[in-house]
Amino acid sequence: MPIVDDFDAVINELEDRIFRMKRGNDKILEEVMNVKRAVARMRRISTKQLDVLYKMSHGNFPLIDEHIQPFYRDVHDHLLRISDLSENYRDLVSGLMDIHFSVIANKTNEITKVLAIFSAIMLPLSLIAGIYGMNMKLWGDTENPQYFWYVMLLMLVIAIGLLIYFWRQGWFGGSDLEKIPDEEKD
Repeated sequence: MPIVDDFDAVINELEDRIFRMKRGNDKILEEVMNVKRAVARMRRISTKQLDVLYKMSHGNFPLIDEHIQPFYRDVHDHLLRISDLSENYRDLVSGLMDIHFSVIANKTNEITKVLAIFSAIMLPLSLIAGIYGMNMKLWGDTENPQYFWYVMLLMLVIAIGLLIYFWRQGWFGGSDLEKIPDEEKD
């Protein structure tokens, strides 16, 4: 049954590729779907044949000699193994699809996090620029050329402050997992 056993290698290889992928990959998803269809076809064929082979191996057909029945039992056992393996492979392939969608969702969350950080930094800066750009005298002497640099310094301080805050919150790089302490040596 080398063809049936090849499914295991194909599924493991697809699993490795899914974990290594950098972004969503329709080609991998298409390959997973092809394997899923092949496994479903194998299961459908094997389950339809099981009942017939069972009857053939247990003397339900008078045209089959008793000394040939053990061979049919052997074929029935092999087909039963194929049916069980196809059930396991079906579960594994369904798990692969779930993993694929989870990896894509995690990558989307990372992108969303970066965009949220960028937006959170730009919002107060845009607010200051908008208020400063109004044609009204709101703050001191707006005719003073140094006033522009004071506002720029304020915006820089706010941006750096937000970057530090987000860094301390753990939003930049690194792993979400806490470091596991080493076991104490005896």
